Amino acid sequence: MEMKIGNHTIGPDSPTYFIADISANHDGDLDRAKMLIRMAKEAGADAAKFQNFRAPKIVSDYGFKHMNSQVSHQAKWKKSVFEVYSDASLPFDWTPILKEECDKVGIDYFSSPYDFEAVDYLDPFVPAHKIGSGDVDWLEMLAYIAQKGKPVLLATGAASIGEVQRAVHTILPINPQLVVMQCNTNYTAEAVNFDHINLRVLNAYQVMFPQVVVGLSDHTHGHATVLGAVALGARVIEKHFTDDNKRVGPDHPFSMTPATWREMVDRTRELERALGSADKLIADNEKDTSVVQRRCLRAARDIQPGETLTREMIDVLRPATPGAIKPSDLDLVIGTKVLKAMPAGREIRWTDLGD
Repeated sequence: MEMKIGNHTIGPDSPTYFIADISANHDGDLDRAKMLIRMAKEAGADAAKFQNFRAPKIVSDYGFKHMNSQVSHQAKWKKSVFEVYSDASLPFDWTPILKEECDKVGIDYFSSPYDFEAVDYLDPFVPAHKIGSGDVDWLEMLAYIAQKGKPVLLATGAASIGEVQRAVHTILPINPQLVVMQCNTNYTAEAVNFDHINLRVLNAYQVMFPQVVVGLSDHTHGHATVLGAVALGARVIEKHFTDDNKRVGPDHPFSMTPATWREMVDRTRELERALGSADKLIADNEKDTSVVQRRCLRAARDIQPGETLTREMIDVLRPATPGAIKPSDLDLVIGTKVLKAMPAGREIRWTDLGD
């Protein structure tokens, strides 16, 4: 399965597509959002992604206020959930400006829409639609986005395999351009989260949904999860992006910085080169080594014409001189007659032997 996002081909045999999720890290500043786009491009990202949500359309102020307490990563927030979402929302009228900035520096622009109006508004500006993990079971929204006919990237954090199946089977009949992304939606940036990434789910997705591309949406520090995911077949990687992890905001602590992003991309490109082909052969750069490290059959002593070779008359030694008999043919050589004199140490060739 292959698809196009902007000028990039997305598929199992294509380079990994890196999405820098700037999300709310713009901190309400348009110039800062544009700066992060430029920094993401310089760090090697293929796309800069934002999130278009409006607090009343995504969270219930009443609902969160009537919970016993804020939980998970939200427990550290000093403001109410509704206030944080309100502060972090991205003005819709920024969209053409952000798109223009992305076009200027040569990076794809798209955003996660969190309501129907956002989907409709964003569609003319984006080459793909990203669906966050929180909406994996909102089948109505999944179908609405799929009908736009553009590639769909579906995050599957905090979802059961049955929920993922329903989501995939909702989207695919409408739109075959689907990326299914393994995700763990714990945003605490704690080291224990590595125990819950479960990258082997990517193998299950490839078996269950062979017609999709698999990817990873990740919130852990370092590069282990990304490199592991790419090795297992992920070809779309999404990580949050900021310029400073110490800034105040919901996404800054677990985001990548320009330096760590560049390191991630560079190591991934090395990994892609190293993965190479499934065909086992002697590589071009080891052909010389195959001569000096391999062995061939050699005369263990001076041998005269007419002698019959025994095992004691044969050494198996390096180098494997081109044209010499290989050790795997040892049994075929024993019992043959030598046609011409061979000094000790000389390689044995088939042209040296007769019945």
